[in-house]
Amino acid sequence: MARLFASLLADARAQAERWPLWSSVCFGAGCAAYFALKGEPATWPLALGAVVLLGAWIMGRARGLPRWAILILLMLACFAGGLAVAKLRTETVAAPIALADMAPTQVEGWVIDVDSSGQNGARVVVAPARVRGLTPEQTPERLRVTVKGAPPPPGAPIRVFGILNPPPPPASPGAYDFGRNAYFKGMGGTLFALGPTRPAVLAPPPWRVRAAMKVNAVRYALAARIVARLGERTGGVAAAMTTGHETWIQDPDLDAMRDSGLAHILSISGLHMAVVGGFVFFAARLLVAAWPWLALRVSGKKAAAIAGLIAVGTYLVISGAPPPAERAAITASIAFLAILTDRQAVTMRALSAAAFVVLLLRPEAVVTPGFQMSFAATAALVALVEVWPRRIREFAAPWPIVAAQRFGSWLMAACAASLVAGMATGPFAMQHFNRTAVYGLIANMATAPLADFVMMPALALGAALEPLGLGAPFLWVAGQSVDAMLMIGHWAASLPGAVKAIPSAPAAALPVAFLGILFMCLWRGPWRFLGLPFAAAVLIWPRPAPPDIWIGDGGANAAYRLESDAVVVRPAVRQFASDLWSRRRGLEPVARSPEGWTCKRSYCAPDGEPGPLALWWGKAAPTPEQLDQMCRSAQVISVRAVITTLPSSCQGRLVLDGADYARGGSVELWRDGAGGWRALWAAEVRGRRPWSGGGAE
Repeated sequence: MARLFASLLADARAQAERWPLWSSVCFGAGCAAYFALKGEPATWPLALGAVVLLGAWIMGRARGLPRWAILILLMLACFAGGLAVAKLRTETVAAPIALADMAPTQVEGWVIDVDSSGQNGARVVVAPARVRGLTPEQTPERLRVTVKGAPPPPGAPIRVFGILNPPPPPASPGAYDFGRNAYFKGMGGTLFALGPTRPAVLAPPPWRVRAAMKVNAVRYALAARIVARLGERTGGVAAAMTTGHETWIQDPDLDAMRDSGLAHILSISGLHMAVVGGFVFFAARLLVAAWPWLALRVSGKKAAAIAGLIAVGTYLVISGAPPPAERAAITASIAFLAILTDRQAVTMRALSAAAFVVLLLRPEAVVTPGFQMSFAATAALVALVEVWPRRIREFAAPWPIVAAQRFGSWLMAACAASLVAGMATGPFAMQHFNRTAVYGLIANMATAPLADFVMMPALALGAALEPLGLGAPFLWVAGQSVDAMLMIGHWAASLPGAVKAIPSAPAAALPVAFLGILFMCLWRGPWRFLGLPFAAAVLIWPRPAPPDIWIGDGGANAAYRLESDAVVVRPAVRQFASDLWSRRRGLEPVARSPEGWTCKRSYCAPDGEPGPLALWWGKAAPTPEQLDQMCRSAQVISVRAVITTLPSSCQGRLVLDGADYARGGSVELWRDGAGGWRALWAAEVRGRRPWSGGGAE
């Protein structure tokens, strides 16, 4: 034990240069702690705490406090700074949110962008100019509108009549909060069109809206030209990888990419920025070296870094600057800036600085799967680079031997990188998406050379030259690569057991796994493997018993557990929510059998012996006779409307109505040992926050 303790102490002392890297981890932990609060804190205590601790750290350094004390003050200051920055960001982006239960209304506004299609049709992002029934102070800044037919292009003034709702709450308690994501995007509501989209006559919008529309119009036109060149199937994938528009991607291809572990290629993120920026960097460096006059007067490496910065910035604009692309662009830019300042580009310090910048600009990113997965994977890859053995340069060897050695080294490095990145992102895929692509490593290994060296460079050149009419040959090469990638994806997805479903662990497991992964990446030496059991927390954490009943927000749909199946009462209604709840709880969603049920226009109730659940989804309250029948047929009765009186047959039954759903949102129910029910409401987990409609307490 004494030797072990001495080894650990020596290892800790050897981390002198690594301890400051934990400052970005503490800053992110402060941001995460803010979003984990159930109530909205006041601004001044958070700001005051951050200022005091920052001042204490500065004074501690000036007065020569011991290094350990300075480090503790730095970590505390970063944690408090994360709390304060997240709170200030929440106040900065505050905007009106659409009212619930509004009557169908008319919206006039400008189309900002074309969003990805949903189950009910094409979707566009609109900056509303007028919303009937709302004052200008109540009008949201942005709305996501589901339209009928083809989506209008960016820049079009439109008028549409439909049902306006606030952003959707979590589909089940503890699930991903779409309302929080919409709040920080300025998306104040969703509109489902009930009629056709018509042109409108509107006053000119503000300059910010005009600029966004012009950029998005160029992006959409480029995406349409790529689709016209390559066809809807191939061009839809190519357009998504170039401009971020996923409108044309077909559902079978999207499912195959997900099941094969290749879906990350469709989302513009670190891989795309690295390939585009790296391709331009090496191409520019080669061009400088090929011009002797310029090579003698200009640093080829720094000129290439400037070209890489321009390429990354251009690609960020063309992609529409989605959050993953924005994070990747910041990380790549810091790497190129490191080259310009004669520093090593790929280091943990550069990654830590990138995390700081991202969280300063978008502290809400810390609770998103994209941020967690991208930085965990990048940290794992940088740690791999730090320990990877350097290749011995040969003095003289025949070129076939050198080529074979280079190929073997590349293959080994690619396998190691795919394995390490997959293991680092695995806990987040399990927790957030409840699925693991069993053959993801094989599919990524088969696709990596094609994507890195052919598809992405060809797409970059084709997209850059297409406005001049010269992109056809490069887009053809990219299209052939996309077809090959889709073939690999469909093949891997069709293999037996291609997808392993994993229920979500309790909420505490994911932060533990994140810290375990970061410890293994940031700590140097054999003691880094102490983080391995913590990194595997999501996998090994015991799962509680799944709920017996789930009822969605508003009581429009419900499901009950039957062994390992989730029997969905209304399988065609809000299918996304029921599927999401089933996956999170490790259940297989199945449609309710028509036998044994009496279903009318507004309700469904079991026949014969009392079943687990009866559901009334009509907006009008049931009559006493209908409610009496439902209470006789089920143990739990869900009524979407508000009811004031209950018949005697409802004694001993759990009856939930519209007032309960208005307060709590969706709910999960467990049978307890005394014959009653234990409930967990989404609002209990979500808390009263600005994005939940609760405001500050």
